[in-house]
Amino acid sequence: MTATQIRTDAAPAPAGAYSQGLAAGPFVFTAGMGPLDPATRAVLGDTVAEQTDVVLDHLESILSERGLGLGDVVKMTVHLQNLQRDFAEFDAAYRRRMSEPYPVRTTVGSDLNRILVEIDAIALVR
Repeated sequence: MTATQIRTDAAPAPAGAYSQGLAAGPFVFTAGMGPLDPATRAVLGDTVAEQTDVVLDHLESILSERGLGLGDVVKMTVHLQNLQRDFAEFDAAYRRRMSEPYPVRTTVGSDLNRILVEIDAIALVR
């Protein structure tokens, strides 16, 4: 099985040696996306809810390169800068964008650089 790189200008370009996304077998895997402007890399949004919307927009852009959307996501990993303070606000923003059955999700507290949330996704190609 080979992996095919996925790239879009609608999401931030990699800042290191990784791909925005890879299609491999029946899955698409995304890198962790933060709420950065794709052109300037400035942080977009002041609250965790605003930043969550930006991140989900970026993930949607990557998935759309393969004809997929957030409804095709089966697993997400979420990193919150302040898990205890921001979880409820993040989860409310997430629920507005995602639909049932919700993807499997792991949410952890992480030391993030300048941002409040980072999310990666695994989607199933149907």
